[in-house]
Amino acid sequence: MSMSELVIIGYPDKETAGKVLDELQGLEKDYLIDLDDAALIVRDEKGKFKVTTTDHVVAQTTLGGMFWGTLIGFLFLAPVAGMAIGGAIGAAAGGLGSMGIKDEFKNQVLDVVQPGNSAIMAIVRRSTPDKVLEALAPFGGTVLQTSLTHEAEEKLVAALQGEKVAAS
Repeated sequence: MSMSELVIIGYPDKETAGKVLDELQGLEKDYLIDLDDAALIVRDEKGKFKVTTTDHVVAQTTLGGMFWGTLIGFLFLAPVAGMAIGGAIGAAAGGLGSMGIKDEFKNQVLDVVQPGNSAIMAIVRRSTPDKVLEALAPFGGTVLQTSLTHEAEEKLVAALQGEKVAAS
C-alpha cells in the first residue's frame, strides 16, 4: 500500500509561499517530487482564507478546489471565500479522522497559519527528500506533515464528492 504525505509549509507572507509553489512545480517537472495536488493558502488579517490551486496539477487529479476548501474548512473550522462547503465539512471531518489526521496535527496547522500568514498545502505521492529540502531551504518556512494511506486518501476524495468508494 502506497502512502501519500499531506505537507503544509507555513510562511509569514504570500509572496514567499507563491515562490515556493512555483519551485515545487519546477521540482515536479524535474521528477524530484510527484504531487497529487498542491494549493497556495492565504489567510488575511481578518482570518479569511483564499485558496489558489495549481492549474497544471489540478488538471491531472481528482482533488481540486473543493478538496482544498473542505480540507481547510475542517482544519480551521472556517469557510473559504467563494466555496460553498456546508455539508461537506461533516463528511470531510469523518474522512480526515479515519485518515489518521489527529487533533495534534490540526492544532499545529492552526499555530502555523495565523491571520496574515500563508501556506503551501500539498499531497505528495513521492519525492527525493534531500533534493526537495535543498531546493526549498532558502525560503525558510515551518514544515508540517502527516502520512495518508492511498485508501484513506481515496475515501476522503469520495466523501468530498458525495460518492461511495469504488474499487479501482
